[in-house]
Amino acid sequence: MKNKIIAALAACFLLMLFACSNENSNNSSEKVMLEFWTWRTEDVEFYEKVIKAFEEKHPNISVKQTAIKNTEYNTIVSASLQGGGGPDVFMGRAYGGLQTLADSEYLLALDDLIPNLKDYSEPAKQGARSIKDGKIYGLPALSQAIFCYYNKDIYKKLGLKVPATWDEFLSNLEVCKKNGIIPLANGSKDGWTVETLLGGVGPNFYGANDFFDAVVAGKTTFEDPRFIDAVKKIGALRPYMPELFTGVGYTDIQGSFMNETAAHMIGGSYEAGTFKANNPSLQFDAFPVPGTTAGEQYVTFYADMNWAVNAKTAHKEAALTFLQFLGSPEVGNMLISDLKMISSTPGVDTSLDPFVGKVITMMKNSTSYIFLVPFRYEQPTGSALWQAAGQGYLAGSLTAEQACKNVQTGIATYYKPFQQ
Repeated sequence: MKNKIIAALAACFLLMLFACSNENSNNSSEKVMLEFWTWRTEDVEFYEKVIKAFEEKHPNISVKQTAIKNTEYNTIVSASLQGGGGPDVFMGRAYGGLQTLADSEYLLALDDLIPNLKDYSEPAKQGARSIKDGKIYGLPALSQAIFCYYNKDIYKKLGLKVPATWDEFLSNLEVCKKNGIIPLANGSKDGWTVETLLGGVGPNFYGANDFFDAVVAGKTTFEDPRFIDAVKKIGALRPYMPELFTGVGYTDIQGSFMNETAAHMIGGSYEAGTFKANNPSLQFDAFPVPGTTAGEQYVTFYADMNWAVNAKTAHKEAALTFLQFLGSPEVGNMLISDLKMISSTPGVDTSLDPFVGKVITMMKNSTSYIFLVPFRYEQPTGSALWQAAGQGYLAGSLTAEQACKNVQTGIATYYKPFQQ
């Protein structure tokens, strides 16, 4: 009788093990849902296309996209991650924007998880690397350049040619103004667009890489006459900007150029895809904003975006699978052909879009985005300081000298090379 009881108990135990094994097996085959957040509300359809291609390859993983307004994105992502939630995979900022999340241990370090990280260019990885522990917390996605777009049809109609010098550029703007065309779409309502203006105009007046290296090393300051002169050149554009330009925001700037009411727009390479999507008939091209004399001209370069993984994701394996797909040449080529973006992914086909090819050629003479790359790691950031000072200068409440002094004073509160 005793043996029968033992046998029965053993059988029950085996049945329980079998049931648990089946349950675990079923769980492992269950579909995983990933949350994917972006700040590109204008590219929702594109990322749905990317997600569809991924899900076809990985039927056990589904991806839900959430697009958040770019000016609200940082705050919402930070608050969500701080609360222990947030997305599994998301668009991550670069440089100081990435550093803040890495310091808070919200991001997964990818050095040992993504085998081909070593193949990415060093400038691309710089935007994804922590300056404190040297680890990489994002998979480089996109790089950008800042330059001047122009409407080819307007140029043809007015008999204009691409300017080789600053005076020729101003002359083109004057011709547009006399013919009832808004010469330059840019306004100053949104501070970050004032930083874009500096990125487009500044390098060929303050000395591009020579000044950049010197100011980062503390061998000069933002009160250097060369930098003040660059700021004054931005001020010289006031007569050619839209009426009441201090109230002209980013979407107004885009719309004015896309709808062909403005002949020029100083902006980033990220605009090209939006232009083509919203006005396929728009004939546009670009040139570096020229300096005083003709010759080698520089454009501003920066690593713009990284694909990041939430360190607390409950679906690490699935998240890394999606991350590697986002970093594949397949998606990189889609970014080039569909969005006209500069993909950071190794092995992409840069010939897929002629405009992208031209931008890459311009980027051979490039200088780093002066406040974004070295001065966004501590508060007040160089970007915040310049955006406020630049708005004040363009509005007439600050002189160029005062604007530059405000920037220098703010950064010097924490930047040791300025305290020597």
